[in-house]
Amino acid sequence: MSHFPPLNEQMDLIRRGTEEIIPEEGLVAKLDRAEKSKTPLRVKLGCDPSRPDLHIGHAVVLRKLRHFQDLGHQAILLIGDVTAMIGDPTGRNKTRPQLTWEETRQNAESYIQQASVILDLEKLQIVNNSEWLNQLSFQDVIKLTSFYTVAQMLERDDFTKRHQSGTPISIHEFLYPLAQGYDSVALKADVELGGTDQKFNLLVGRSLQKEYGQDCQVIVTTPLLEGTDGKEKMSKSYGNFIGITDTADDIYGKTLSIPDEMIARYFEFATDVDKLVLKNIQYELDTGISNPRDMKRQLAREIVALYHDENAAQNAEALFDHIHINKEIPDDIPEISLTCESKIIAVMVENDMASSNSDARRLISSGAVSIDGEKVTDVHERIGLGKQVIIKVGKRKFLKVLSS
Repeated sequence: MSHFPPLNEQMDLIRRGTEEIIPEEGLVAKLDRAEKSKTPLRVKLGCDPSRPDLHIGHAVVLRKLRHFQDLGHQAILLIGDVTAMIGDPTGRNKTRPQLTWEETRQNAESYIQQASVILDLEKLQIVNNSEWLNQLSFQDVIKLTSFYTVAQMLERDDFTKRHQSGTPISIHEFLYPLAQGYDSVALKADVELGGTDQKFNLLVGRSLQKEYGQDCQVIVTTPLLEGTDGKEKMSKSYGNFIGITDTADDIYGKTLSIPDEMIARYFEFATDVDKLVLKNIQYELDTGISNPRDMKRQLAREIVALYHDENAAQNAEALFDHIHINKEIPDDIPEISLTCESKIIAVMVENDMASSNSDARRLISSGAVSIDGEKVTDVHERIGLGKQVIIKVGKRKFLKVLSS
């Protein structure tokens, strides 16, 4: 028999960090029925494993799913192994490249492993939508497509822009929201979670459930968190992300780089501090009682503790102070030996200080690379023989190079 916290406590937690609940009175009714029947709600979060790396922007909605777990409801993580091969057109100005079956499988494994930092896997139902989508006959697909018109599909903002600009829209892209919506039918979802950019797809799920004679799911949307630049949404492609599997030192340092105006937003959507703390943080920022630098340090500790622990947060802060405030070099930096003159770009890539040659050039051009404290400005810079130097990339990567 399931036991749930009082209804008002459940709603307080669910409302926190959400953009919309559609309809809110529908969620209240579902929670009330769940309590009376002692039956947990089925709460669905779909993810297309289009790439294997998760950041704290993804974590906003994952943590909302964890909230439902903590309240005693059945969390369902749906891996869109079929829909990933279609490619979600949301936010795209052109057709998304389709993935292979093997790519979706590999990415899904990585996604689940990383999501386990946030979700309780022992209480999580993990399903693949290939279980039912691959079983549909062509006749079933025709029936599914009959529930939506082209005009309704073109109501999507991204489809509208592409249609008006003459950018091609492939027919298979129209199948994406229908397939995602059918997932809710197959799972008999009571609630579906998603980012604000997924609102159209989530509403399709409600419509299809009605067509199939089911009780319509409630939609809970969460905001898209801006990256460390405070402008674009967090994305690895923009280089403004904080990975949930980043080291404690990297999470701490990246968090301190966010603009001051993002402090309150990060506290609300990237941490689990309670409402009273949030209210106090906003008050101190508005009145200028606290220095934004100190608030960011508190924020960085909170985020590190979420994905590591309190001890790691304290150590990350101490290391940051050691390097940046005291202007010291860490004691345990990696060390390599060179036997011939080498390009700095090659040294950076071979020692994980840059992901590629082009990334190394970008870092040098942006002034993020120094040798013995002097910025490197020439991408063709070489490290000669008979030297011992310290290469620094960004604020946190160091390498001692011995050459003979």
